[in-house]
Amino acid sequence: MKQVETVGGRELKEMLITATSWLEKSASDIDALNVFPVPDGDTGTNMLLTMRSSIDEANQTADTSIGGVAQAIARGALLGARGNSGVILSQIWRGLAEGLDDKEVFDGGTLAEAMQQASVTAYKGISNPVEGTILTVMKDAAKAGQEAAKSNPDLISVFEAIVSAASESVANTPTLLPVLKDAGVVDAGGQGLYTILEGALRYLRGEAEQMQFRKPLIIASSVPQPSRISRISPTEEVPFGYCTEFLLKGAGMQADKIRTKLRKDGESLIVVGDENATRIHIHTLDPGKVLRFATSLGTVHQVSIRNMDEQHQDYLEMQKDRTPTVDIATIAVVSGDGLAEVFTSLGTTAIVPGGQTMNPSTKELLQAVKSVKSDKVILLPNNKNIILTAEQVQSLTDKTVEIVPTQTIPQGVAALLAFDYEADFQTNANLMREAQANVKTIEITRAVRAAHLNGLNIKKRQVIGLLDGELLVSGSNPIDIVTKILAKLDLSNIEIMTIYYGADTEPAEAEELSASIRERHPRLQVEIIRGGQPYYNYIISIE
Repeated sequence: MKQVETVGGRELKEMLITATSWLEKSASDIDALNVFPVPDGDTGTNMLLTMRSSIDEANQTADTSIGGVAQAIARGALLGARGNSGVILSQIWRGLAEGLDDKEVFDGGTLAEAMQQASVTAYKGISNPVEGTILTVMKDAAKAGQEAAKSNPDLISVFEAIVSAASESVANTPTLLPVLKDAGVVDAGGQGLYTILEGALRYLRGEAEQMQFRKPLIIASSVPQPSRISRISPTEEVPFGYCTEFLLKGAGMQADKIRTKLRKDGESLIVVGDENATRIHIHTLDPGKVLRFATSLGTVHQVSIRNMDEQHQDYLEMQKDRTPTVDIATIAVVSGDGLAEVFTSLGTTAIVPGGQTMNPSTKELLQAVKSVKSDKVILLPNNKNIILTAEQVQSLTDKTVEIVPTQTIPQGVAALLAFDYEADFQTNANLMREAQANVKTIEITRAVRAAHLNGLNIKKRQVIGLLDGELLVSGSNPIDIVTKILAKLDLSNIEIMTIYYGADTEPAEAEELSASIRERHPRLQVEIIRGGQPYYNYIISIE
């Protein structure tokens, strides 16, 4: 076995570059490990984007010591963190950096201690840590590393013990979380962490070249399942990346086949033309991959690749001078042009595009906070997967930022309606928190995979209904699903119901739903608004 005594800063960076490439190979598979069949399975994507941000920061640091590189990695992860998994991963790198502080290199023993510090820091960063998640995998891996270092301090031996323990811990997550057991999957965040650690180990072993022809293993649950559960990789909408456009010339090209091939490589895909010339437009995180595929078919011309992250930053800078001066600014995370108009009409100072499958990063939320002129900011995440990311912003700015932990769009609307322009900052934050708790949210979408959950046997593409995030009903008709959920509620004290219909829902169907509700509950005031949100046929507010 190859012996490696110590690793320096440059090697650490190369380890994580290799680990990130390894994670990229299975990001969509990790996305598909989503427990709930709603289209929000983006753990793999969030972890990948967080890792890429870490690497970008490490490439820019002048301090090549192990401590300096580790600090840069932690800083990049924090700024690039997306979703809960990305935030927790950033805390792991923060703890690792603390354990490697002021060190030029690390050996097996030092790594084991740093991993333990990473586990402690990750747990401390979560207000309500749950076992059977990435946290448990990190804890188990760190413990194994410490035990291994006692008997054999060789770095590779210690790392092998860490990776082996992570693998066993991932397989064991369903025994700790019943929801994983019911869904027949392992924890996605834990799988992502294991993949990163395995990629780093493979680099240390000198296996980076062979990794080009292999793919990471998705660990199977250690809990036997009575039946096979099918999984799919949900369609992602990545808010930024590279806007890539070019003309492809060749012979015998088929637009449909090109479209099918590129669909998984990005969003906003347009493929038009004939067998001799095809125009392609795509928003992708890897324009090189798209161009390599294109050149295998013909010659590319008029290539345009624009960094949409930079464009977004330029837009925010441009908007600064146009943003009205307010004593208290409100920032909301919203997906859908109709919903954006609703929040704007309610006085929202700035809107960050995002929501299900589109979790904005810490950096994007921080940029929004910097873009408003007020030094007092109230931030509305409007999604449970964005709350933890939003909380990271407070320590990164001199502005006073309060997070009103809205988990749904209706909660965000209720919070804004409670805003009092004559009240002070803290009073408003308190008023908004109280208001968000007084609204119920119904969400109607379609299952992205088959699942057995909450006593329901759900088929892929079946309509499902959630009440305040809890899956309650499944069926074939959205109107029937809403009716069944309303039947479970006490509507005697309810006065207003607002129906936000999505991008894929016809206005006539929304009118039919409204009429059906009015017929059953004539005293209710029912309002219909085009939300334009993706994935969700209806988001319904009940107050």
